[in-house]
Amino acid sequence: MSLHDMNPTIKFVTMTIIMFGLALFYNPWTPLVIIVGSLTIQLLATDVSWKKWSLFLIPFLVTALGTFWTTLVFGKELGGETWVTLLGQDISKEEARVATSLSLRVLAFTVLSLLFMLTTDSKRFVMSLMQQARLSPTIAYSALVGFRFLPLMQREMYQLQYAHRLRGVPLDTKWERIRHVPKLLLPLLAGSIRRAERVAFSMEARGFTSGKRTVYERIDVKPSDYIWSGIFFTLFSLSIWIGI
Repeated sequence: MSLHDMNPTIKFVTMTIIMFGLALFYNPWTPLVIIVGSLTIQLLATDVSWKKWSLFLIPFLVTALGTFWTTLVFGKELGGETWVTLLGQDISKEEARVATSLSLRVLAFTVLSLLFMLTTDSKRFVMSLMQQARLSPTIAYSALVGFRFLPLMQREMYQLQYAHRLRGVPLDTKWERIRHVPKLLLPLLAGSIRRAERVAFSMEARGFTSGKRTVYERIDVKPSDYIWSGIFFTLFSLSIWIGI
């Protein structure tokens, strides 16, 4: 039973509820249990690349460390017995607890978000929103087109760079490629506008402006989806119980 197969809408609603609930607790144990539990699920029930996961985590890890430091140094003084002295400023145990709680909460939000993002196919997510959440087909297919535009724009950027290389433009080093990006933006933007216009005419010709639509690919809600929701809510309940 893989987390990748879980219904995207059920998964999104489940994790959103947990995140909103997590914001109501100010102890460090609740987010810590969520982090450990989410990583355990990711290890046992997904095939997520840990290298890719680590690269996505780096900026949020820096944010969590920054939150911890700024809360300690610039946060409101809560009083109490001094626990440690940093840069001539006394830090109490209560202040350290609040700083730890806030930084762990940032990491808990990040771990849950990455777990959803890396185990959910964007196409299945949009199709599920259309079928289970009654999202308008016009909005759903427009979002799918937007998702497809990103790799197409990246490929067109490479093609423009190759064309400029054939014309003798030096693009061998990373700095030369970065410096040359502004010259590629205008043809890239023009191509994107033409492609968007063709897609808009195509969607209108296929009746995306009105009427009820049928779907070729069904995204059903299975019993395993409720089992996964139960696992996540059990983890959240356990984190609350440990944090009390």
